[in-house]
Amino acid sequence: MQNTHFLRDYKALRIIFILIFTLFSLNSYSHSGASHEDEEVNIYSGRKGKLIEPMLKKFESDTGIKVNLITAKSDALIKRMESEGESSPADVFITVDVGRLDRAKRMGLLQSINSFGVINKVSSKYIDKDRQWIGISKRIRTVVVSKNMKDKADLKNFEDLANDQWKNRICVRSSNNIYNQSLVASLISNHGEKKAEKLVKNLVGNFARKPSGNDRAQITAVSKGECDIAIVNHYYYILMLNSKEPEKRMAAENTEVIFLNQENWGAHVNISGVGIAKYSKNVDSANELIKYMLEKESQEWYARTNNEYPVVEGVKVSEILSGWGEIKVDELSLNKLGDLNPDAVKLLDRVGWQ
Repeated sequence: MQNTHFLRDYKALRIIFILIFTLFSLNSYSHSGASHEDEEVNIYSGRKGKLIEPMLKKFESDTGIKVNLITAKSDALIKRMESEGESSPADVFITVDVGRLDRAKRMGLLQSINSFGVINKVSSKYIDKDRQWIGISKRIRTVVVSKNMKDKADLKNFEDLANDQWKNRICVRSSNNIYNQSLVASLISNHGEKKAEKLVKNLVGNFARKPSGNDRAQITAVSKGECDIAIVNHYYYILMLNSKEPEKRMAAENTEVIFLNQENWGAHVNISGVGIAKYSKNVDSANELIKYMLEKESQEWYARTNNEYPVVEGVKVSEILSGWGEIKVDELSLNKLGDLNPDAVKLLDRVGWQ
């Protein structure tokens, strides 16, 4: 009789454990079947809607989590989150450049990402040391040169741009642009502030004109012969190469990309990235979205659509990027760019980079 009671109790306990395990498993998200019909995620994005909306719609379809998207200039969104404070509806902040992500972090607008399902997908090189942001794609800031430039073989490192050889031959946008601030921060990281200041001062002395316009304007200036070299993010060149506007296509076709510092620490790299808002009311959904953006399928779509490099290893890139081959990038400086941004801004002011 005792054995009968023991077996009955054992079976009952076994059933209870199975039920508990099943409930736990259902709460553990897998976007291949989980349902979150009553959940939502509110996104503040500094990236244009057309660059991320198809992915967000697929996320919404796959998970049942409703996506609410607000797009604007990144700095405006940072100010908005600051002014909204605890009442902010933002769950996720998407932007470009470590400098902006770190600015939001320093202002106390982000929180740590504690989901192992997110953190384990990416190398620590692309994650903030306090886990308050994570990269979702990579972009290389390098140079585009005229195809007619006869001495382009002399240009191997970014530091070479400080040489007298390039006097009055360089075009670049203004110093208040975050891309240039991060570029200078990387020089400080690699050379120390004193040497970096000397390099940047000499670089400014080689400008062909007062800095103005966006990266595409610099490529156009090279095409028109206003300068021989433009400092740009690589994907702007591809955007122009694939443009439906003949003038932009021709400007890109008259130029070519050179990736610098391939024999030392690698080309300057930055990211587009994402963080969870400090006062997010939907942290679980925010984590699910970030994890989804780091899935192989999403990374391939992102790389193909934006012609940026994926942060997840083993993901296919676009045909053009593949044709450029393996590019060595300076990953070691990436996590320092935000910390060094204030120093970079002061240095830019001192050397007269307008």
